[in-house]
Amino acid sequence: MTRRGLLIILSSPSGAGKSTLARKLMAWDTTLSFSVSATTRPPRAGEVDGTDYHFMSEPAFKELVKDNKMLEHANVFGNFYGSPEAPVREAIEVGRDVLFDIDWQGAQQISRSALQDHVLSIFVLPPSIRELRRRLVERGQDAPETIQKRMRKSWDEISHWDAYDYVLINDDLDATFERLKTIIAAERQRAAQQPGLLEFVRGLQEEFEEAEQ
Repeated sequence: MTRRGLLIILSSPSGAGKSTLARKLMAWDTTLSFSVSATTRPPRAGEVDGTDYHFMSEPAFKELVKDNKMLEHANVFGNFYGSPEAPVREAIEVGRDVLFDIDWQGAQQISRSALQDHVLSIFVLPPSIRELRRRLVERGQDAPETIQKRMRKSWDEISHWDAYDYVLINDDLDATFERLKTIIAAERQRAAQQPGLLEFVRGLQEEFEEAEQ
């Protein structure tokens, strides 16, 4: 039997390991695809339309929002970003899982969307705030002021942990990744993800009735 795909949401405060786990998932299962966001900002050097983002005009973006064809959207520093519904729906209908690396606000919008029955939401927690700060400092990507801003924002992110289906404490990356794979493998077997299940059970019933005659 074929299955429907999952809409897998990964969220966490910056530094908790979400992006690393997402990359490991993509390497583990090459059929997984990242959701490509739409944006109204201009392309940057080297960015490819349809690969990095779906670049579109503001009126076109707002038209999709008005027609409820965006799973989630937000205005970030004057530019709009969002996840078009159509490509995600097409993917899950043919059994391909789509991965979203988004914050709690986007996760809430998607969990209330037309595709909510196929959503699997997972929040990744750091083992401690001290460890979260250490990771941000040691990756060496941000200035001290930026790290401070990320730390201030982290509690706002963490406070929404209970809106997710699963919560993982990332105290050991490899162990957390194994738990993540287990969750996804189990969720793929949900009854709602198996469109041929009713027909299969009807076939069993027919077999049973024939055997009883």
